[in-house]
Amino acid sequence: MGHSAPIATLDLFGYDLHFNLSNIMMTIITALIVFLIAILCTRTLALRPTGAQNFMEWLVDFAKGIINSTMDWQTGGRFLSLALTILMYVFVANMLGLPFAIILGDEHTLWWKSPTADPVITLSLAAMVVALTHYYGIKMKGFKEYGKDFFKPMAFLFPLKIIEEFANTLTLGLRLYGNIFAGEILLGLLAGLAVNGYQMGFMSGIIGTVVAIIPMLAWQAFSIFVGTIQAFIFTMLTMVYMAHKVSHDH
Repeated sequence: MGHSAPIATLDLFGYDLHFNLSNIMMTIITALIVFLIAILCTRTLALRPTGAQNFMEWLVDFAKGIINSTMDWQTGGRFLSLALTILMYVFVANMLGLPFAIILGDEHTLWWKSPTADPVITLSLAAMVVALTHYYGIKMKGFKEYGKDFFKPMAFLFPLKIIEEFANTLTLGLRLYGNIFAGEILLGLLAGLAVNGYQMGFMSGIIGTVVAIIPMLAWQAFSIFVGTIQAFIFTMLTMVYMAHKVSHDH
């Protein structure tokens, strides 16, 4: 949409390192929101849960259901915190850019957006997830036993297993990015109907606003649905990949 990113450059030993300040800010905000939700929902725990505790227990049960659908609980129980964190983090990240975007300066620098609308963020999340599956695979099976899995059921499939690891990372990250980015693009285009209309005249702006408001509200609701589904899919696939690495029957 013609927006630029706020980039900071750091000269380190003669090499220029570029940092997207918007990505850094939005990932920190997402982490803080998830942390605050967890604190607020668990600060007054009771045997008979009410209010926010009910919500957190529902999330925990939902994460348990995801794990139980991919592996046995004896193996997968240790990943409950991971599944719950990913579920909450990706959901909050998907939602941040839906209410509004903040664009500043003559260069139309985009500061506020969903962090998952950037492929760098989603591919980084995917790479961390895949790296964790390898770590736990080696930790729980041992390096020798884990290495044998790459040559099963036949040794000549080893190159395909290596390609599969890269494919899993790309598809996991790009699927999330594509869905969230497309939603924000369309919301921006709908908002542009009103903005461009006011530049042409007051009545044109009113007409543009009326024309845009209904599809925008509808797309907002659909984007919430898509963001929720994508958080579920990302968590589910994380547990599926983990199950393939740590379970002895895969």
